[in-house]
Amino acid sequence: MSRIGRTLGVSLTGLDGHIVDIEVLAQSGLPTFVLVGLPDTAVGESRDRVRAAVASAGFRFPHARVTANLSPAYLPKTGTGFDLGIAVALLIAVGLIDQADQAETVYLGELSLDGRVRPVRGVLPAVAGAVAAGRPRVVVPAACALEARLVKGAEVLAVESLDELAWLLGADASEPAPDRRARADVALTPVSASPPCPDLADVVGQAPARYALEVAAAGGHHVMFQGPPGNGKTMLASRLPGILPPLTEQESVEVTALHSVAGQLDARSGLIKWPPFQDPHHTATPAAMVGGGSGVPRPGAISLAHRGVLFLDECPEFSPRVLQTLRQPLERGEVVIHRANAAARFPARFHLVMAANPCPCGRAFGRGEACACTSSARRRYLGRLSGPLIDRIDLWVDVEPVGALGSAAALTGESSAMVAARVARAREAQAERYAALGWRLNSEAPGSWLRQQLGYRKLCQSGLNRALELGVLSLRGVDRVVRVAWTMADLDGRDAPSPDDIDSAMTLRQRGL
Repeated sequence: MSRIGRTLGVSLTGLDGHIVDIEVLAQSGLPTFVLVGLPDTAVGESRDRVRAAVASAGFRFPHARVTANLSPAYLPKTGTGFDLGIAVALLIAVGLIDQADQAETVYLGELSLDGRVRPVRGVLPAVAGAVAAGRPRVVVPAACALEARLVKGAEVLAVESLDELAWLLGADASEPAPDRRARADVALTPVSASPPCPDLADVVGQAPARYALEVAAAGGHHVMFQGPPGNGKTMLASRLPGILPPLTEQESVEVTALHSVAGQLDARSGLIKWPPFQDPHHTATPAAMVGGGSGVPRPGAISLAHRGVLFLDECPEFSPRVLQTLRQPLERGEVVIHRANAAARFPARFHLVMAANPCPCGRAFGRGEACACTSSARRRYLGRLSGPLIDRIDLWVDVEPVGALGSAAALTGESSAMVAARVARAREAQAERYAALGWRLNSEAPGSWLRQQLGYRKLCQSGLNRALELGVLSLRGVDRVVRVAWTMADLDGRDAPSPDDIDSAMTLRQRGL
């Protein structure tokens, strides 16, 4: 009498894990292996991998009609992570392993032809989805054990090979060789107590740019640095993560899950504790920025910068199509990748830092050799940045050439730790203000609410109303100026911004008007 072997797997859509029931039936008929349930090419190829792995583990593949079903059928199944679950369900179906509670156990892993269990992408969000669905027992590749154990409440069993797993589940098999058994002595690498980025004290001079960077860090604002090459634009941007607060536990899980799906996670370091920094090259494609790819969509640089910094150096050199992909994430804080059967959503709430030379040669308004660019060339160069994108930049700062080394040394600024302390206090004030409203930073608060708290009188006392009347500012621009003004007040320890704060925020935005 034929019987059905049952196990569980996980299908990822973005960062959301959906439980998949794996059923395998071996019955009399023409020997064949059929896989149904909306599998993609990689899942469909698991038939050959499972057949070879079962034989390599020392078991005889059944001379029968084998049908594997992945349910629910409407849910797309992608990737190679279903191999292990299909193989175990097959061994249950032919009576080599007792069903017991395997129908409630989640299996993740790719099988090699010699029966070894290989790592797969997205183990952390997959295990998190399993635990959230009430299935905490998971079996993962040994290489993914540390990553899986980052999920609280998960009961993780790590295996090196299919024969080891069969032996552990009570199959009539010999004990696997030591090189085919999972090691239990792998430990986490200690995480540094300080952010892994250079110190802001290394930046000589540039007081206005340093202040703009502090404002951006405190309120979650976007900043543009413009100036001749070699004056510190890249240095400033690379030091922004060092003045941001460490990630909360929820943020750490979210950021770590994104890097896991992208296949860029070093699980030995545990959860990612510090804001990430992404600086894609200007030759990056829209897919590299937004994410995508066949099978399980991978997050791009925009999502990998979530809760951190996305730095676009020489931003006018980026393709206009790439720059336009930033518009939706800057407003909504997420990226949506549409596929025929589903839409993957990745969070993307980051600090955008852009840097540009004043002209193609970079010598305009600098000292030394004169610029040879024509006025039309300069206009075309910065004209690659569209108006809608510029309108989303809160702070536009000129990074001027540094003077003589003697005077510059006297203008050496504060360290990252000192600035980070002020940023943390400003963020605490924002968290207290928005505690009952669901926002965290001034950049997330609706402009209408902030304007209402300011009052019409303060708005009229500043130049904001006049700029709106003249069409110098859009309504979006008004709201962004008000948000920056609130951040300036938070940095100074005041309850609300003054008209002077609003005018200062307008000044910092003036190049982006």
